[in-house]
Amino acid sequence: MSNTQSQQLMVEWHEINWRKLERSVYKLQKRIYQASVRGDVKAFRRLQKTLMKSWSARALAVRRVTQDNQGKKTAGVDGVKSLTPKQRLELTGNLNLGTKVSPTRRVWIPKPGTEEKRPLGIPTMKDRALQALVKLALEPEWEARFEPNSYGFRAGRSCHDAVEAIFLAIRVKPKYVLDADIAKCFDRIDQEALLRKLNTFPTIRRQARAWLKAGVMDGKQLFPTSEGTPQGGVISPLMANIALHGMEERVKQYAKTLKGDKRANQSSLSLIRYADDFVILHENITVVQRCKEIISEWLQGMGLELKPSKTRLAHTLIQYEQEKPGFDFLGFTIQQFPKGKYYSKQGFKTIITPSKQKQKVHYEQIASTIEAHKAAPQAALISRLNPIIRGWANYYATVVSKVAYSDIDNLTYQKLSAWAKRRHPKKNGEWVSKRYWQPIGGDNWVFATRKEGFTPLRLLDHADTQIVRHAKVKGESSPYDGNLVYWSSRMGKNPEMPSKVSKLLKKQEGKCTHCGLFFRENDVMEVDHRIPKSQGGKDSYDNRQLFHRHCHDTKTANDGSPGTKSGCNSAKPKPTRRLEKVLDKWVMRYA
Repeated sequence: MSNTQSQQLMVEWHEINWRKLERSVYKLQKRIYQASVRGDVKAFRRLQKTLMKSWSARALAVRRVTQDNQGKKTAGVDGVKSLTPKQRLELTGNLNLGTKVSPTRRVWIPKPGTEEKRPLGIPTMKDRALQALVKLALEPEWEARFEPNSYGFRAGRSCHDAVEAIFLAIRVKPKYVLDADIAKCFDRIDQEALLRKLNTFPTIRRQARAWLKAGVMDGKQLFPTSEGTPQGGVISPLMANIALHGMEERVKQYAKTLKGDKRANQSSLSLIRYADDFVILHENITVVQRCKEIISEWLQGMGLELKPSKTRLAHTLIQYEQEKPGFDFLGFTIQQFPKGKYYSKQGFKTIITPSKQKQKVHYEQIASTIEAHKAAPQAALISRLNPIIRGWANYYATVVSKVAYSDIDNLTYQKLSAWAKRRHPKKNGEWVSKRYWQPIGGDNWVFATRKEGFTPLRLLDHADTQIVRHAKVKGESSPYDGNLVYWSSRMGKNPEMPSKVSKLLKKQEGKCTHCGLFFRENDVMEVDHRIPKSQGGKDSYDNRQLFHRHCHDTKTANDGSPGTKSGCNSAKPKPTRRLEKVLDKWVMRYA
């Protein structure tokens, strides 16, 4: 270790110049990306070694897993849930590749909408930090090599980009589609084939092999891992993407052999992948069927196979054999409908809507929440329902969702009406409606609390969500290409980004108020109040600012603000304080 690094270890964790560290690491990552784009293997491997040896990258990796990630309080097999600032500094100094790897801890989580459970492997805190460090070096290299229509688990890309790519592929001409899913992709990947494809220098290869072979602790029993990559690790999504890299290129090679207009054939054949879900689109059913055979053969080389129950051949406009037109992908139903030339030049219209299954799952979640709060105050129920409604409505706000929104709002109203009548069986309907539904603004029928010295809390309506078309990411653009203005502006336009965060991103031109750095795709952001409410500050946009989570922690520590991170312990009127005590009681009871 150099003298400079040993002096840096003496610095207190909260006094580290993170702005300088992030700039230094990003500069190296950008150079790795550029070297990978031009195919200079010697250059990007040298830069990767430099990055992983740097104290800056190790400190950022430790901060990522101990302060920023959502699972920062999740323990591995060693039982360590969190680290003190002193322990973070010690871990930064001891973070070296080649150290012994601990087994991962098995955790089972439910799959949304099914009774199945998905296995997660939770590494120890040290292994997570090492994986974050290796990911800092490997991700820029592979971002320059990944195929343009790969969208899952990649920085700057989302489900909406994949759906928009499908729309662009079929908007001019109806096509046959192979909608496929890979059976137990993460659990069955051939580890040796993955390491060969990784094709990196020995230090990372040995470390990656150790992670893959580390084993899993389920309870008190250790199980070996001879195949697959553990879900739950920091580097797991990147490893899975590397394993599936090459599918689109293989289909393009087949497209070049097609007779006729080769240029047209190559452009009309599309493979669009999001993690282990993918679709193949072409106007000729024979081509799609042949692509299915080619991809099945290609997957065998990685120890994988297609899942028959989730693989189907269909057409976007007409019925094919027993299959109805259209298909479901990532929770969306994509289908084309015949229209007269007056409405469309092509004679058909492409409509993308929320899938019926996802609508059903969402309504069941709303209904179960209402059932669980039969005896809870109205404000507690609203505070639980609003995040569910907001998140789902924002996810589908880029497609034709107004009908689905209205249908779910109507069903929610019926459920809430039954909830309200059950609470007051001896009161008539008019009394119940006046008790729980209030006139607010131009709407005379809002499920909201009554005004009693404080602002009423109202239930959100799905139909109030504005529909805004999503702009697909540009071609092969990457967050490591240096165009930070483009990427920070895209973050604010992400459909799943809360509106108040989007507005603050635009207001701050994509930069953190505290450190002055651009927000990047993997950054965790938090809203702060310039003047805390305890000091008379208002909850308005003029008094809000957007921070990185770690910057927010630093600012809160320096301010000495009491209570929450945002310094929101305010002197409130007595009715509001009484209400909040009741809310806290019921939220804790139904948590």
